[in-house]
Amino acid sequence: MPAGRVFDPRAAVAPRAAGPRLPRRALHGVLLLDKPIGWSSNDALQKVKGLLRAEKGGHTGTLDPLATGLLPLCFGAATKFSQASLDADKTYRATLKLGITRAGGDLEGEVLATRPVAFDEARLRAACAALTGAIEQLPPMHSALKHEGRALYDYARAGVDVERAPRQVTVHRLDILHRQHDELEIEVVVSKGTYIRTLAEDLGEQLGCGAHLIALRRTACGPVGLGDAISIEALTALEPAAREARLLPPDVLLGAWPALHLAAGEAGRFLSGLRRRVAERDCEAVRVYGPEPRAFLGSAHVKAGELIPGRLLSPPEVQALIGSAATNESKQASTP
Repeated sequence: MPAGRVFDPRAAVAPRAAGPRLPRRALHGVLLLDKPIGWSSNDALQKVKGLLRAEKGGHTGTLDPLATGLLPLCFGAATKFSQASLDADKTYRATLKLGITRAGGDLEGEVLATRPVAFDEARLRAACAALTGAIEQLPPMHSALKHEGRALYDYARAGVDVERAPRQVTVHRLDILHRQHDELEIEVVVSKGTYIRTLAEDLGEQLGCGAHLIALRRTACGPVGLGDAISIEALTALEPAAREARLLPPDVLLGAWPALHLAAGEAGRFLSGLRRRVAERDCEAVRVYGPEPRAFLGSAHVKAGELIPGRLLSPPEVQALIGSAATNESKQASTP
């Protein structure tokens, strides 16, 4: 494959035979997708939305077309909680090419400079330490950030450089996984809004040789991980019922939050948006359940002994999720 070209796996997915368009339906849940290279997040969403025949869907933040890996897709009631995934810490594995700086910080950009790669392990450890913790990043021009209503990458493609303000992000962990000659593989856990291509460039500068990103894979997003994800090819090959069974309940996105269970009467009042007195400590975010198994009601926070509703499911959505969970459990129990 010529350098700089990206394989488009959409060409490898067999087209669906012509036929009548099937109606869309209300589906509620989260599908963890292993996004292929060359697809935008919206490309992936629309493909999966069509496969599921879902009425309403959204993704949980842009994953660069040149990146692969975990992309949580929300459908129906689950879209109410997509912000939790947007705000969550992310884990990535990235491969850097050392000694070459490119425009845009990745394989597609033109070469700006080449420098010799000459550093020892002590300098590598020091460089990683310098970029761990709270740091400032200058958002790259090749990003989806908006300026006067347009994405920065639109300006970049037109050759226009826009003044950007540095943003503070947090690199919780930066580990070296493997080094071979002029390539370096790292794993990072970062706060929302962290640009990995910028981190790669900054690491290259710390090492005195420059660097650009040649591969990027997201492996975790908050409490969900790549191990539970499915590829578009694998999803396409499933029967419709098996595709639907891949949907996880919406509260999977809130798995790191404390859980609070309410009795039937209190659950009904909570769903109507009323504050409730609870014997709980203050907490910025909790997931709330009713008395029935899997009766997820929504999100809330606790302040001064009051449970204050946040994003809530409707009673029909709660019942639909309980019914879906019971159906899936019944199918699993009957499977030999």
